[in-house]
Amino acid sequence: MFRFSNVSGRFGKTQVFAVLMIFANLLVAGSETIGRREVASMLKTLDSELENREVYISRRRTSIDSLKNVLKCSSISSDDRLSTLLMLGDMYNAYNTDSAVSIYDKGASLARDLKQDSVAVRFELRRLTYLPLLAFISQAEDELSRIDFRSLPKGLQEEYFDAARQMYFYIAAYYVNYPDVYDRYMAKSHDAQKSLIGHLEEGSPRYMLNMGEYYYYNKEYSKTQALAMLLIDQLQPEDNLYARACHLLAEISKARGEHYAYEYYLALSAIADTRGATLEVASLQELGKTIYLNGDVQHAYDYLSVALSDAVECNAPLRILQSSQVLPIIERAQKAEIRSAHIRLYVIMVVMAVLLMILAITLYVLHRKNRQMNRMALRLEEANSTKDVYISQFLNLCSIYMDKLTQFNKMVNRKITTGKVDDLLKITKQGKYIEEHSKEFYDVFDDAFLHIYPNFVAEVNKLLRPEEQIVLREGEKLNTDLRIIAFMRLGIEESSRIAQMMNYSVYTIYTYRNKLKNRAISRETFEGDLMNIKSVS
Repeated sequence: MFRFSNVSGRFGKTQVFAVLMIFANLLVAGSETIGRREVASMLKTLDSELENREVYISRRRTSIDSLKNVLKCSSISSDDRLSTLLMLGDMYNAYNTDSAVSIYDKGASLARDLKQDSVAVRFELRRLTYLPLLAFISQAEDELSRIDFRSLPKGLQEEYFDAARQMYFYIAAYYVNYPDVYDRYMAKSHDAQKSLIGHLEEGSPRYMLNMGEYYYYNKEYSKTQALAMLLIDQLQPEDNLYARACHLLAEISKARGEHYAYEYYLALSAIADTRGATLEVASLQELGKTIYLNGDVQHAYDYLSVALSDAVECNAPLRILQSSQVLPIIERAQKAEIRSAHIRLYVIMVVMAVLLMILAITLYVLHRKNRQMNRMALRLEEANSTKDVYISQFLNLCSIYMDKLTQFNKMVNRKITTGKVDDLLKITKQGKYIEEHSKEFYDVFDDAFLHIYPNFVAEVNKLLRPEEQIVLREGEKLNTDLRIIAFMRLGIEESSRIAQMMNYSVYTIYTYRNKLKNRAISRETFEGDLMNIKSVS
């Protein structure tokens, strides 16, 4: 890092400043372009520093308490008391304006009592510098006008012009909305600064900063930037001159339309103010305003709230006025943004509620479908089981008939062999054999069919007129009418086939079918309706 002390010992003032400008221009040429990412990183650092601001304020308060304890010592000399009061007033500067002005006033009174007029003027100059912050504008101008700078020693002339520069700058800030008045006071501030520069050591940080501000006022931005870049490379980040140099770089960036650089250097200046526990600040206010205009309402509100809080704690009406003018606008914007966020939240909640309802309905439908599928699977399983039983009974019936046929064949063979043909004729003529076996067939058929169609009788009666419905006798499963209908439901529609299976004549089956149609509610659709009777349900 470049240090001024190393240069000033070897070169004259003009040579020193020329070397500094060369280094400054090299710094500017080598500086990186500032973009959105750099600004975001710097704002993140600022947020972190603001979270620790109480730590920095506590350190400054400790230093103030330490100086107060020194003043309480009865053994302290008058000169030491005056120097301690000056340090205490400076420590209150930009921290508590009321206390600073009060301490300077006390020091001026003590210096006059001690006949140390030069010291009294120094206290008075520092006091009047900050009177405009308390809105004592006329009083500050009157007090400055009563001091004849030509009668002051060189060191106090430097302080006189520095006080005038700062005082007029503060006064101008009150009239920012009145261009004529504002320009008049700013011209006075820069005239004082021009005189101040002639009293400062060339190449010193204060000289470079004031020279940079003077260049800026005359719109020589490249020279201003070069000096400010060199200053922030040399000074400590918590130094008040560092904060002013960063603010100067921000103003240059604003004048050039470099938006990201403007925000970046304002944030850097605000960080320096925060680390130095400076409560009378402008950078944080300006940063809050500019990022509000760029749509970052939350950050703007946070920064301006801190700036207003600091201004109130510092008792600086100028800064309070500046913050309070824009803060309500940002607060309204924040409330509007919060309302908008609430509306978005409500919309999301409604959409989620609708989606949850749709999901619930979908789950309910799926559950019902699943239950239906389970019931269908169960019915299918029952149907398969019933059909297995039916097939088993059918096979059993076939086995019985095969066995009966074998026995009948043996009996016929025996009767013929023994010459009992007449007995055989008698058995076949009576029909008892066929009747017995038909009854056994009907029992098996009835059981199997009702397994498949358990509600068959009730479903058939729905198709018949009330007075013509079928009533079974006790212990009877199916009767002849129902068996004929059962064969029709199984797809055996030909009367000849039904007659063959039931051992009736075709005419008898035809007669039964015709009578059943006449008993139906709808004769024309009776047989079709029979086919719609469902199996296992």
